[in-house]
Amino acid sequence: MPDVITGKIDRKYMGHLIDAGLLCHGSTSKWEQLGEDLEEYNVNLNPSIETKQNILGQNSFHHNGYEESSEASPYYASTESVLSAKLQEIIDHRHKDDNCKTNALEVHLWEGDEENGFVAWQQGCYIIPTSYGGDTSGYQTPFTVNYFGGRTKGIFKDNTFTPDGTTPAA
Repeated sequence: MPDVITGKIDRKYMGHLIDAGLLCHGSTSKWEQLGEDLEEYNVNLNPSIETKQNILGQNSFHHNGYEESSEASPYYASTESVLSAKLQEIIDHRHKDDNCKTNALEVHLWEGDEENGFVAWQQGCYIIPTSYGGDTSGYQTPFTVNYFGGRTKGIFKDNTFTPDGTTPAA
């Protein structure tokens, strides 16, 4: 049984996965975890806020939601990765729109265990390659993850996400 995580949470315990199997209109889920070559990966919330001051000198604040996105860079292509193959297909055919649509998953590896699964949040996203090529370190296909829609809470176990039936996040 893994150690119980207490106190400060190490970065390695926040898992970020992409459902590579659904990219380019695929039909079978195949979750791949990001991070092998990434030194940093952040989900940028990009909050949409508006503040105004009326003629009485009163301030108002409006929070209109988020436009979440992430950058996976560098991302080194691998012949053993479904995600790499799908990124190359998007690049080769210059796919756009729903061909780039799939799901992203955040797994809280500090909340749960291997036997019962881990708390996870799934959200729809578009995977958009930003360039391809690179230097002598290897062939790179970095991409942006553009999230959309609500998030669904569930459990991630045995490379499968199962919604837990709770109310999705707004």
